[in-house]
Amino acid sequence: MTLRFAIDSPISGDYSDPRLLGRLALLAEQSGWDGFFIWDHLSSPGDSSPDEPLPVVDPWVALAVMAVKTHKIRIGTAVTPIPRRRPWKLARETVSLDRLSDGRLTLGVGLGEPAGSEYERFGEDSAPLIRAAKLDEGLEVLTGLWSGQPFSHRGERFSVQDARFLPTPVQSPRIPIWVGGQWPNRAPLRRAARWDGVYPIYLVDGAPAMTPAILNTIVEYVGEHRKSHDPFDVVAPGAHLGHDRPRLSDAAASYAEAGATWYAAPIGPELGTVAEVKAWIAAGPPGA
Repeated sequence: MTLRFAIDSPISGDYSDPRLLGRLALLAEQSGWDGFFIWDHLSSPGDSSPDEPLPVVDPWVALAVMAVKTHKIRIGTAVTPIPRRRPWKLARETVSLDRLSDGRLTLGVGLGEPAGSEYERFGEDSAPLIRAAKLDEGLEVLTGLWSGQPFSHRGERFSVQDARFLPTPVQSPRIPIWVGGQWPNRAPLRRAARWDGVYPIYLVDGAPAMTPAILNTIVEYVGEHRKSHDPFDVVAPGAHLGHDRPRLSDAAASYAEAGATWYAAPIGPELGTVAEVKAWIAAGPPGA
């Protein structure tokens, strides 16, 4: 399978302007990139204190701008913390975006980190098991509402009675769902095996450190738990190799050999100024 290339963008600081994200997505599309994915946070992960926060944009507003600015590139979140969202509201948002983009939305989902700024600051339970339960049940509600058929649900966390949401997504059988998780946690990988893709991360001292060997282990583990033969995406989270295009190209090739179907190249301050990031995107994906 051909490896596809995506931009992985923050939504804070200089990247909190939805118009800028729309322009960057269009530039990526024109420069040969296959996807443009953005974070979903209430505050910047780098904020050390609520007294000096960075500006943050709402991801759904930004994605709407990106959808109308582009025509081919796949867009989505990496990743949306369903445990802190009402799944019926998310159902409306995602279907609206899928239709606005003519079926180009991918929904990345996860527990949401850091727990302090995403949950505890707002009085919500951040216990991993609670968040995991809300994620699984939230996905059940979300996909039930996407169906366009009469839907009811009574669970431990959510309740829906005789709801029917129209319109339905453009994509069939549903908007693709990629599940994020941090290696070496296995539970997110088993969850991913039930859906359409996996977006794993591996950090050492807070920095991306995924290797092809680790990614291959992840691919094999997910494969052991996957019961469907439908297409399944594996996203390799790239490191900030920046302007070293040969290293970037070599890394992408190594991830492809390990089983990746997507390579997500991060952008942000590590690449320099916004102008430098634009030039970097305009150079095209690795190997272009």
